[in-house]
Amino acid sequence: MIRHAKYLLAVPFVLLASACTTSDPNYCAVNMRGDLDNAMRTVETKLDTGCEYQFDNYFQSLLTLAEANPDKNNRRYFSDHLMRVQDMGVISRRQAEGLYNRYFNVKFVSLQGDYNTCSQTCPIRKQVMSDMKAELHDKELGLLRASNDAASFYRADHLLKETDLVLEATCRACLAGGDAR
Repeated sequence: MIRHAKYLLAVPFVLLASACTTSDPNYCAVNMRGDLDNAMRTVETKLDTGCEYQFDNYFQSLLTLAEANPDKNNRRYFSDHLMRVQDMGVISRRQAEGLYNRYFNVKFVSLQGDYNTCSQTCPIRKQVMSDMKAELHDKELGLLRASNDAASFYRADHLLKETDLVLEATCRACLAGGDAR
């Protein structure tokens, strides 16, 4: 009898775990039409009920919906949405900040850190610039097409061009000076 007791104790846990999943393959599907804020609330409900693995797909779909309905308020909607999703534990604070900044902030997340440019950035300068250009494409979607904020997008574009020039000059100076830090 005691041997079987451990199996009886395991049954409620198995049932509880299976109750958290659904057998409906379309359960996590979300119809992304209409009002962006309402679509975000629907996504948050799905994320809170077992569809966390769909976060990236939902986020891209929300960006597409915002692009189809550009509005300056979309930046705030995305900020609020990312904070709520972070509060739910679906993504970390760092991920929330990174996503928001990648799409809706003039500053680049691709070039951050307090490190020596000569020894750490110059050797991978081409990769850094490639990453920043890809991020500019994301900023075009978030700032320009989804949020209708041309001024911020063009500031980001200008910042990218300035960064390229500064890195080129800095890396040349590093080579000329023999700085191998």
